[in-house]
Amino acid sequence: MTEKSTPCIRFDTDRPKRIGLPEAVFCEGKPRRALHTLLQRFAQEKNTPILFTRLSQDVFYSFEEEITRAYDYDALSRTAWNARMPQRPEGRAAIVSAGTADGAVAREVSRTLTYLGWTCERFEDCGVAGLWRIQSVIDEINKADVVVVAAGLDAALASVLGGLTSRPLIAVPTSVGYGVAEGGHAALSSMLSSCAPGLAVMNIDNGYGAACAAARILNAIYPPKN
Repeated sequence: MTEKSTPCIRFDTDRPKRIGLPEAVFCEGKPRRALHTLLQRFAQEKNTPILFTRLSQDVFYSFEEEITRAYDYDALSRTAWNARMPQRPEGRAAIVSAGTADGAVAREVSRTLTYLGWTCERFEDCGVAGLWRIQSVIDEINKADVVVVAAGLDAALASVLGGLTSRPLIAVPTSVGYGVAEGGHAALSSMLSSCAPGLAVMNIDNGYGAACAAARILNAIYPPKN
């Protein structure tokens, strides 16, 4: 006899009251049946916005159309939402990436912030192999309240940007690069040992975490009005 059970899923519904951020669903590694249950549930609960992260294209489109059409899905960032949080009238984040290979992480940052209701702008292909790239957009970057930088390889962009902006700066190492780049470990070490003071460093490829860190800063600058 085969045992069948409903996946045990307990949502932390009070998290926004405690920390100002809602719970999200990290999909990678979750059983397909659990994901089906969650996607089906929130397809019908549009009044409860939910963000799914690390949701691969193959998995998402394996579900029936009546579920998938209920979501705003982005294959590059592997994120989906059924509805967004209310738009915040103030506050802006800049997301700076070294190259197009860092695009998936940068996109995860911007998608998460957009879902949370914050305005953000991406500045792509700003790698330091051509310093003019970052110099040409630094004035626009400095108009933001908080900056997130995503870079792989030697991640030198984080240190360079750390010397060009006074804004809170959150760095995300990406798993981009040959050989000794070691899947982002070289970038992580470079960011952690940066000479730029006050650089906050996230885990490898953790665009979602960087976006949440930026949202905490924006929430502190622009507290929600009750």
